[in-house]
Amino acid sequence: MMRIPLPLLRLEDQAEQLAGVAHSASEVPMGVTLFFAAILVCLILCLAFEEKLHAKKSVIAGGFAALSLLLGTAFGLLPFGPVVVGGHELDLPIYIPAIEWDVIAIILGSSLFVDITSRSGLFTWIAIKLTKASAGDPRRLLWFYGLMTVVFSAVLNNVTAMIIVGSLTAVSLGKLDRKVLLPAFLLIEGLLTNIGGLLTLISSVPNIIVGTTAGISFASFFIKASPYVVLATLLTLWMGMRRFGIPGLANAEEKAEAALQVGAFDENDGVSSKGAFWFGALSLVAFIGVIASASVLPLIDELGMGFVALLFAAIALMKYKSEADAFYRDLDWDLLGFFCSLFVVINVMEHAAVLDLVGVGLGHVIALGETTGSSLLLATSAIASSVTDNIPLAAMLARILDSDAAISGQANSPFWWAVVFGANLGGNLTPIGSASTLVAVTVMHKHGIKISFLGFVKKALPFAVVQIALAIVWLLLLGWLFA
Repeated sequence: MMRIPLPLLRLEDQAEQLAGVAHSASEVPMGVTLFFAAILVCLILCLAFEEKLHAKKSVIAGGFAALSLLLGTAFGLLPFGPVVVGGHELDLPIYIPAIEWDVIAIILGSSLFVDITSRSGLFTWIAIKLTKASAGDPRRLLWFYGLMTVVFSAVLNNVTAMIIVGSLTAVSLGKLDRKVLLPAFLLIEGLLTNIGGLLTLISSVPNIIVGTTAGISFASFFIKASPYVVLATLLTLWMGMRRFGIPGLANAEEKAEAALQVGAFDENDGVSSKGAFWFGALSLVAFIGVIASASVLPLIDELGMGFVALLFAAIALMKYKSEADAFYRDLDWDLLGFFCSLFVVINVMEHAAVLDLVGVGLGHVIALGETTGSSLLLATSAIASSVTDNIPLAAMLARILDSDAAISGQANSPFWWAVVFGANLGGNLTPIGSASTLVAVTVMHKHGIKISFLGFVKKALPFAVVQIALAIVWLLLLGWLFA
């Protein structure tokens, strides 16, 4: 579910820890595992009907987190005791290590940084520049933002990409008096973040886990994945234009009118001062550069991208230090609370062997052979990834594949690629399947656009089905090309 690139060394350590969890979880009675699986299903159903329950996501997930912790303790599933951090034993509440704090830090820091930087007028300036380049054509604007989303997702991370692109999109459509198109743009951008996450070996955590286990090189990964990313991006943008009725400029009269409209836009209108503008511009360039190279920079590679996001948020706050509390109030605490609670629930599910149960089922799928087995593995791992954390899922499946003598060491085996595609694309099936799709929904709510869990699924499902089907075709083609 979460798709945040972290330093490689930490990912390998995390995969080893997950392996230990799965090993101990194999002793959990099947009845207990099924009971906790039912709890996970209940959480998903409650999120699907959140509007009828009149409850925020954080409240629903928080309630299930508390229930899961109580039941996990009652069944003796949770590993209570000191936690080793930096070589020292610390006594922490069991739910603290369960939370992926780097994800929380990235969301918190990126949100603060973007909100503060937007005060300088930088994002308005960029948005108006893009709007002018589109000549006021909504379809052309969608292409600009769609391609930007894929590139940002590949070199940064999908959450940061969605926060930045979502902010710019709202400004552009507001200037064109086409805010009615904002839900469609944000939904398409959210879906494209997970496609962009397939572009390189280090674009997402599952890529790194599976790629390193299979022995896939960076160049080989890019060569085999990039054609799919290009095709899926083009198809998603085309489907988005057709499905949501995003209009183009039909004739010369409309084009002339639009050109006149955008010609009146002044990108400098929102710039409060040149000093603030350049401070924001340099900060944004530095932020993107450091985030993109976080895994290879000394010190930063150890601290992670969450630290980078918080660091740049702190630097940006220095510019408006007397009114920092205003930015804190504007943070989406419901989103942060939801993620913290969801991480706790998923962690308990790991200890209850729910993911192990999924792995057993997928093991039978693998036994069906390369053509049928790999296709079904892609589809089923996508479904599993849409409601669980795709990091432990990818780690577990990588272990299963590596233990198979016919697959282990065979970097060209379609089974490895089935896990990569499934783990990434599953995030497009539900709003909780990916951090970026949930951020897209949150941005919609911020602008007064209501969309429920089921509403998202209804709109996104056709895209996800086509993307997964295209991935299966590409998977079979890869098996034929590299047989």
